[in-house]
Amino acid sequence: MSDLKHECGLAAIYHLPVPDAETSPLCPIQGQEEASRLLPRMLLDIQNRGQLSAGVTSWNAGRAQLLTTHKEVGSVSEVFRMSHRGKYESLMEQLSGRAAIGHVRYATCGAEDRGYAQPLERPHLRRRKWFAFGFNGQLANYPELRAEILASADSHLARDNDTEAIMHVIGGALAADDEPAPADLLASLARRFDGAWNLVMLDACGRLIASRDPLGIRPLEWARLGPLVAAASESVALLNLGFPPESIRSLEPGTALVVDETGMRIERFSAAPRRAHCFFEWVYFANVASTMDERSVYLTRKRLGEELARLETVPLDADTVVVPVPDTSKAAADAMAFRLAVPSVEGLIRNRYTGRTFIDGAASRRQKAETKYTPLREVLEGKRVILVEDSIVRSTTMRVLLGRMRTLGRVREIHVRVACPPIIAPCFYGIDMSTIDELFAPEFMGSGGLSAEAQAAMAERLGADSLRYLPVEAVARSIGLPPESLCQACLTGRYPTPAGERLHAIAMTQVRGGARGRTYETATP
Repeated sequence: MSDLKHECGLAAIYHLPVPDAETSPLCPIQGQEEASRLLPRMLLDIQNRGQLSAGVTSWNAGRAQLLTTHKEVGSVSEVFRMSHRGKYESLMEQLSGRAAIGHVRYATCGAEDRGYAQPLERPHLRRRKWFAFGFNGQLANYPELRAEILASADSHLARDNDTEAIMHVIGGALAADDEPAPADLLASLARRFDGAWNLVMLDACGRLIASRDPLGIRPLEWARLGPLVAAASESVALLNLGFPPESIRSLEPGTALVVDETGMRIERFSAAPRRAHCFFEWVYFANVASTMDERSVYLTRKRLGEELARLETVPLDADTVVVPVPDTSKAAADAMAFRLAVPSVEGLIRNRYTGRTFIDGAASRRQKAETKYTPLREVLEGKRVILVEDSIVRSTTMRVLLGRMRTLGRVREIHVRVACPPIIAPCFYGIDMSTIDELFAPEFMGSGGLSAEAQAAMAERLGADSLRYLPVEAVARSIGLPPESLCQACLTGRYPTPAGERLHAIAMTQVRGGARGRTYETATP
């Protein structure tokens, strides 16, 4: 899955006004205006959610530039010059403030340059209308929303992505009402947006809003201890900051955390009768140390491995080993091996310094795959290997990997076990797979579904001795949520929103007609 990426991650921090002697014990800050120093540290913990760019916007009532934004293309360490103490300290001084929001980005929509980095800031002469925000997700109705915005002769969008469209809609809502209540503002967005859209916002009055869309597709966690309030896409960013585990909560879908100088509160802005949590968050994207919606990522992956073990039919002998594809498959592989009573060994070593793995193009992905994993001949030679992978999307990495294991590792057999069902449909809610023709599984499954014959044909294409996926029902069992509370559209072709269904119909038409390109970039309203 090294060729599949998530769109982005969010973080926010607010130090409520208290006497200076009562600053938070969680961090070594010298005063309330130093709370913004915690943002780069939080972003490092969610760097797994995006490596293309990073940024922070802070609020400080004591400076003329009430909102200050620093963002750039690169990793968190690069953007904030963390390897150069003097430059890092200079940036932290510029960004000092008691409130701040942060963002890490991987692009599923838009170009790879600084103009698309977040937070996006919209200056205004009136403080209430001067705001910055970061966005996690993707609007499935972006083509319609863009057309609606551009239908007005007075409107203009400089960039081709949904984030700028969101800024336009927020700006319009603020223009219509000088001081809308946070719940009213978000309710107006909910009426126009279709898809996944978690937001963190900060305005020049010092009001911070962290909101989760009514379906709860993407995770958002928050915590408070004393005067310090924080939110992040994953709990690990809060836990490593020092918040006790019992203080960390999932923000309910359709609600917002609102913090200003008067205190903090949770406000509901939309009914949320249905949930559609993205199952991939637990299977692959989230940090294994995170807990989301009260479900542990690690324990979910462990249970997925146990599901694989229950289905295993390969003969087991003294030369059989289980090998995880680093790193997200390790929990599943270890659990599977334990149930089968065979060793789980590190037969593949991941090179963590090969650079970013989100370069577009099959040739580039293949080149990256060839250098990303090194098979250990001392561990693999002559072995029957049960290779555990979290999922197969395009199959580029898997095919290269199996070839290298045979030539360099000299394995006897390779049996691929996938701790996820086949990916058969695109995602329009924030994962970079929006066309059917790029997916590995659909051409094999047809109307017969996940049959033994289909898996045998896939194994032959990959160069494996056998291949087995988990059934769809194993996912909900492993996460511990009912299937109707999960978004499993990429597994089933059934989408939780009307715009998602429309885009899927377009994608099906495209693949039948031989068209290429991201569905949401070629779709017209």
